[in-house]
Amino acid sequence: MSQNILVAVDLDDEDNSVRVLKAASAAAAQSGGKLNVVTVVPSFGMSIVGSFFSEDHEKKMLEGAQKSLHAFTAQHLDNPADVQHVIGRGNVYEEILIWAGKLKADLIVVGAHRPHAADYLLGPNSARIVRHAECSVLVVRN
Repeated sequence: MSQNILVAVDLDDEDNSVRVLKAASAAAAQSGGKLNVVTVVPSFGMSIVGSFFSEDHEKKMLEGAQKSLHAFTAQHLDNPADVQHVIGRGNVYEEILIWAGKLKADLIVVGAHRPHAADYLLGPNSARIVRHAECSVLVVRN
């Protein structure tokens, strides 16, 4: 039974993220587990990219993501107060795996887009998470 569930949502893909969150919520309800909802924002600190943004752009992005993530869970969960909200920064699959380790997750729930020719079965982030996770991974198809 999963006691510590990490749910990865993409706030730019609400339809898919709602399905992922509902699946994770059902798993948590069935096992009595805790939900940790994570979203990842890109890192703007790279020298080439960073020079195009203001100094406080990344801070504003992180604060905005935190507000959006809280609003998302409040809208789609019955009891969002019991949820831990996590904002990762950088590469999506790496951040999800890092946070799974930090939070000692025993289940990661991720979404997968319909496959394109280059993806075959899973999107690139989902596939990497499945391959490298040290715990079980539930992939929610849309």
